Amino acid sequence: MREILGDLDRWRKAGKQVAVARVVDVEGSGPRLPGAAMAVNEDGEVAGSVSGGCVEGAVVTEALQIIESGDRRIVTFGYSDDEAFAVGLTCGGTIHLFIEPLDW
Repeated sequence: MREILGDLDRWRKAGKQVAVARVVDVEGSGPRLPGAAMAVNEDGEVAGSVSGGCVEGAVVTEALQIIESGDRRIVTFGYSDDEAFAVGLTCGGTIHLFIEPLDW
């Protein structure tokens, strides 16, 4: 989370809406451990990483929907998940992310 604080501060000062995704669980082999975080602002700018690059594109899409709706949700990407495989999660594990809008 510390790695994204500078970007979060800059976006807050600019009045941007932001969603934060955090790894909350990993089953099997995963690219990042629980606690890894990624933030996405309303313009699609990204700070941090939740998967080392393999599912970030799909997370950006989810985060932008959450900014729009104000909802919170857990999303899961795993090797057997066709969408996750298509975006590149081939490490053999499953990652669970909690994505929520950031309330300044």
